[in-house]
Amino acid sequence: MKLVYFARVREAIGLSSEECDVPQDARSVGDLVAWISARSEEHACALQDLSRLRFALDQEMVADDALLGAAQELAIFPPVTGG
Repeated sequence: MKLVYFARVREAIGLSSEECDVPQDARSVGDLVAWISARSEEHACALQDLSRLRFALDQEMVADDALLGAAQELAIFPPVTGG
């Protein structure tokens, strides 16, 4: 699966995207984010508070309890405000 990071998440991790093989026990976005968090100290710092993050599976906004299914991309970003 392609993981895409935006804004402060990208800055904290130091990558705009990366590829990963989803672990079989990761069924939801939250499961996958927990697994990603364990990859490095930078990942853990960037992803520590799910309530302050937004997610999109294959460019469709979802909650952290959304099932991954056959999705090919997970985007992770902070809330966006407009003006």
